[in-house]
Amino acid sequence: MAQFSMEIMRLTGSVLRGNQHITSGPVHLVVDSTGLKVFGEGEWLENKHKTKAKRKRWRKLHLGLNLVSGEIVCSDLTVDDVGDPTALPGLLDQIGGRVEKFIADGAYDGTPSRDLLATRFGEIVEVIIPPPKTAVASPPSVLVPSVRDRHIAEIQTKGRMAWQKSAGYNKRSRAETQMGRWKTVIGPKLKARHFDNQKTEAKIGVRVLNRMTELGRPKFERVA
Repeated sequence: MAQFSMEIMRLTGSVLRGNQHITSGPVHLVVDSTGLKVFGEGEWLENKHKTKAKRKRWRKLHLGLNLVSGEIVCSDLTVDDVGDPTALPGLLDQIGGRVEKFIADGAYDGTPSRDLLATRFGEIVEVIIPPPKTAVASPPSVLVPSVRDRHIAEIQTKGRMAWQKSAGYNKRSRAETQMGRWKTVIGPKLKARHFDNQKTEAKIGVRVLNRMTELGRPKFERVA
């Protein structure tokens, strides 16, 4: 990983193009985001002169994991004030397959995200997003309840923990595990100084983790 870090630090404007991820089967997509610290000029000075940096800079890493294959099928690096729903269209653009299930935390709860998913993948996509504790059913829910309305009703009847288990929301923990894996294997900091290079660094990190997943995947052969 030391060599990886040195190569990143040498980047001078290179941009690694992200191709659309083509999948042969259905995608069960779980998305999440985390903050990555920028090893910027302040920390360079801190290391050199043993002084304390006045301000830390952060970037936001957005990842989309396919629960079927275990691969990261979409990713983006943004500035830290970009909301998760704002980054979602760019993530979905990278997926060249049929998304049958979408799992995300409550930050994605809202009409824009649900309409976007329905437009991209049709009404057949199963959306699993926890409504907030203050959520109420929509007026048409008595006659034509939406998926969100049904989730609200189940939470009110059975409790939030029971809903998480029955709806499959607990599988979102695999995205959290992937974030932890990133920070352990790739690191919690970005080594590149410029934003374009930082985005390239993030794409390289995705390819590294996907390659590790591929190498660790068991292969089965029929024995006569």
